[in-house]
Amino acid sequence: MNIVICGAGEVGLHAAEVMEADGNNVTIIDKNAARIRKIEDSLDVRTLRGNCASAEILTEAGCKSADLLVAATSSDEINLLTAAVGKAVGATQTVVRVHHSTYFTQRGLDYKKHLGIDQLICPEFSTAQAIAQTIRNPGAHAIENFARGLVEMHEIPVSEKASAAGLALADLGLPRGSRLAAIGREGEMFIPDGASVIQPGDRVVLVGNASVFHQARKLFHDDRVRKRKVAIMGGPPMAVWLCRALQTSDFSIRLFELNHERAEELAQKLDWITVITADPSDLGTFDEENLANLNAFVSLLDDDEHNILGSAWAKSKGVKQSIAVVQRADYLHLLASVGIDRAFSPRRVAVKELERFIAGNSMQRIASLAQGIIDVYRLRVGPKANCLGKSLRQITLTPKGGIAAVQHGEKVEVPSADYVLKQDDTLLVIGPPGMESRLKKMFGTK
Repeated sequence: MNIVICGAGEVGLHAAEVMEADGNNVTIIDKNAARIRKIEDSLDVRTLRGNCASAEILTEAGCKSADLLVAATSSDEINLLTAAVGKAVGATQTVVRVHHSTYFTQRGLDYKKHLGIDQLICPEFSTAQAIAQTIRNPGAHAIENFARGLVEMHEIPVSEKASAAGLALADLGLPRGSRLAAIGREGEMFIPDGASVIQPGDRVVLVGNASVFHQARKLFHDDRVRKRKVAIMGGPPMAVWLCRALQTSDFSIRLFELNHERAEELAQKLDWITVITADPSDLGTFDEENLANLNAFVSLLDDDEHNILGSAWAKSKGVKQSIAVVQRADYLHLLASVGIDRAFSPRRVAVKELERFIAGNSMQRIASLAQGIIDVYRLRVGPKANCLGKSLRQITLTPKGGIAAVQHGEKVEVPSADYVLKQDDTLLVIGPPGMESRLKKMFGTK
């Protein structure tokens, strides 16, 4: 593919590294000469210095024959304008990275449709959703979130005192919009039926709409803490996304922001949390606020080093779960060694979303469960699929296969057996390794 990347910051640079390694022809545009020199010294890509919102610059960069234009500067407005100009110049598809919810949620205007943009991505939103999943489901292995976090899939250990232990699936009373997709037991994994009995020590794959997922999870994992305490260090836009993702009676949230003006703004915007103008990594503040009893401490500052030190220090002081956000993905492998439980890189999240977009209609294996016994696939139903017009109860994948979630347009759901498959449905499918050819034939995917 011919790919033009506008902006050589953290996201643009990491995207260029990944896309170039995959054999694509990459051109990077940036106004900063130092960034251009750094790229030229490290990557085998074409570079161009200039204003990426200029039709002249985009034409010089080869936008007329570009399969994809990625607008990833630090300015949302420049990114939106760049994508619109790039489409007019001739780019086949455009992806825009945005930071602010006004554009991402398209309040007041459908920016995608109006500007001819193919995909909006917001790494801050996606990272906040991933962090929220981690906090909501301690001890679970997050497999996938689907359609901007509207559907979640986790592998969860069944605890000894879980209310589901000893019950048949038909007697569980799972909330509407959730499904037990698979059960792992003694190294084997299988798709359950109504008579399958849940046992302590099982690992279950639970799929559910985000609105009911936590309720369903409680059946399998005994959560003794009624109200979990969370502290967030820093108040960037990602903190707003995270607080909204955790906006339930299950969480008590304190957000620490040193800037008085920003703290007041956050207190008005997030009136269900407590905003404190202080540094939680200060010993006096930590002790005064009794933060050692936290269930989770999350560092969201713009400074990677401060995030790492703050989360590591909080963990050393007794916090149950410490989470750090770092922009530099090359720091991620170091963090477990200093006691940090989980780390997230927004630029890695952004590139992952780009890769999904480029994959398009192609089938992707996105996870492997129980040491490769069952895989999770993402695919789109094609126009020549054998299953079109059939309900899920009419479709038999294999004894170990099933459809876990469906997205059609903006509608996302954990489907019932009566759901009828349509062209362009995007599916999450669970099945054994080696069933790729069967899935491609059945669903008409690549």
